[in-house]
Amino acid sequence: MKQSLGEFELIRRYFQRPVQRSPLGVGDDCALLAPAPGMQLAVSSDMLVQGRHFLPDVDPRLLGHKALAVNLSDLAACGARPLAFTLALALPRADAAWCQAFSTGLFELAEAHNCELIGGDTTQGTLNICITVFGEVPSGRALLRSGAQVGDDIWVSGNLGDARLALDVLLRQHMLPAPVLAQARQRLEAPTPRVALGQALRGIANSAIDVSDGLLGDLGHILHASGVGASIDISATRKLLRAGSHPLMSAIATSRLDACTLAGGDDYELCFTAPVAQRANVEATARACQTPVTRIGSIEALPGLRVFGPDGQLMPQRWPGFDHFA
Repeated sequence: MKQSLGEFELIRRYFQRPVQRSPLGVGDDCALLAPAPGMQLAVSSDMLVQGRHFLPDVDPRLLGHKALAVNLSDLAACGARPLAFTLALALPRADAAWCQAFSTGLFELAEAHNCELIGGDTTQGTLNICITVFGEVPSGRALLRSGAQVGDDIWVSGNLGDARLALDVLLRQHMLPAPVLAQARQRLEAPTPRVALGQALRGIANSAIDVSDGLLGDLGHILHASGVGASIDISATRKLLRAGSHPLMSAIATSRLDACTLAGGDDYELCFTAPVAQRANVEATARACQTPVTRIGSIEALPGLRVFGPDGQLMPQRWPGFDHFA
């Protein structure tokens, strides 16, 4: 029989921990948090809803990880250091085993980034997880979407497209060999927020964004905010799909793989721009952070986003980014 708990016992048992940065900790009406002198607070919120952002059978430990990871990814894109977070959690029922696994995954990632839980709320309802994360960044040095300059290189960290590839398989849109699916599903359910890289890129990159809704859509936000355009080399982006190197992937159409890489979403990598003169610094910084980066294009004065094929010909735009209300 599944053990059920009351609201306050659930909080005390699974989510109340000692804190260092908040004078009050969990349990008062408000948390108190102040950045260090000369720092600005960076704040971001993300909501994960069952059936929209994750499947009902997801491992709750991985879900706890992802719920915080997607917020840490926003801090990374700003170049901020994580400080603390709040958790608002709606549960169909207070199931002890589920809460234990979820909180384990949540706090493993939180402790890895020295980011503490300082408050939140719980209620009964459809499974819904909303986290607000707080970080700090030196005043005036945050990475922004609006800083891209004509001539900048466009870079992407890690891999893109594997998360969407896994989702397509889980939705039975195509098949993958079991080892490839396991690798791709890990990218979907346990993304790696590039927190160290984001902080290290301060003073090197001109702009940044995390890739959550698809590369082209998110890069488009940089272009809009910066008032510039860009060209992308699809030969470079095709190298970003880790699963694409498996010999059995040839059964999947190249156009589908391109769609996963360019517009798949759920990657939580960083897309950033930096001057050509910073190429060596970008590569050295990436090595120091143990995070691969790939140069995929350049920022241009001509408005719009252009994708060029391996033959150098302009490709038709058919990869819209993700939109919750589209």
